Amino acid sequence: MVDVAPPQPARNATVRTTAVIVAVLALAAGLLRILEPGRIPWIQASLIVFGSLVVQAMPFVLVGALASAAIEVFVPVNALERLAGLPRPLQLPAAALAGVAFPICECGSVPVARRLAARGLTPSAAVTFMLAAPVLNPVVIASTFVAYRARSSLWTMVIGRFALGMLVAVVVGWVVGSRSKDEVLRPRSDEARAVLVEPGPPEARWRRFFFHTGSDFLFMGRYLLIGAAAAAMVQTFLPASFVSTVAGTPVLDIAVMMGLATVLSLCSESDAFVAASFVQFGPGAQLAFLVSGPMIDLKLGALYAGTFRRGFLPMLVVTVFATTLVGAMWVMVVAG
Repeated sequence: MVDVAPPQPARNATVRTTAVIVAVLALAAGLLRILEPGRIPWIQASLIVFGSLVVQAMPFVLVGALASAAIEVFVPVNALERLAGLPRPLQLPAAALAGVAFPICECGSVPVARRLAARGLTPSAAVTFMLAAPVLNPVVIASTFVAYRARSSLWTMVIGRFALGMLVAVVVGWVVGSRSKDEVLRPRSDEARAVLVEPGPPEARWRRFFFHTGSDFLFMGRYLLIGAAAAAMVQTFLPASFVSTVAGTPVLDIAVMMGLATVLSLCSESDAFVAASFVQFGPGAQLAFLVSGPMIDLKLGALYAGTFRRGFLPMLVVTVFATTLVGAMWVMVVAG
């Protein structure tokens, strides 16, 4: 039986993140109490926003971790390799729609895409799947529905996220075009020495499942805490006039929300709750946040740089941002 070590590094990192957030909030509360006691309600409001975001989003982070672990352990990679047998014009939309059946988070989709390209799937289809899976999978769509269920923009956000996410992924795949895997992927010496390993006994696979679940939950939960804290501070401490000015400026509001999604680096299972908290911004800007965030953020930048050749990341950033910007503007025109 294979011994599986506990996810100690991820646990330690999550504990450190939680401690830092609590310390910052406590320090801010202490300083305000000493310097400006009249602003104590600001801290109370910030904690309420932070707590509500975490409570609403955490169950979807857990469901996403369970689904991702199940895909990692129980679903063979050749289930996706069958896409290579489709006619080339159908590979990109089929690869995007495969994300519905394979609920993989954005961090997990990068190594899966590399493995698919290395094993014969065209790089354009592999990249399309990589970008679409974190946006189109059922867990993400369900979390988006729950986050906006009381809003008049519910179906604009749910359908818009699915449609625009698929469109952006396919456009990026089209831009990648007919490039070979050697033109797209960075070489790795360990792939030449790779050997086929038979699946272990059921006990080992279940242990691996719980190991991956714990690791993914702690990893994604850490970014949820950071994003919820940032959203709470923005909602509470930024002057309302400044936020309203930015939110009321066409195009700028979409660009700012895409930039915010990049910096916060949220996981797609929980980002809808954070986006919905920015009530000053319209559905178009929030939709841009939800589509571009799972495709381009700071934590993904390192993964992309280590997986793809130089030049891929700038192309990806420009294509995703440009397509999302135009698509979000059109969604607002169509939806009114």
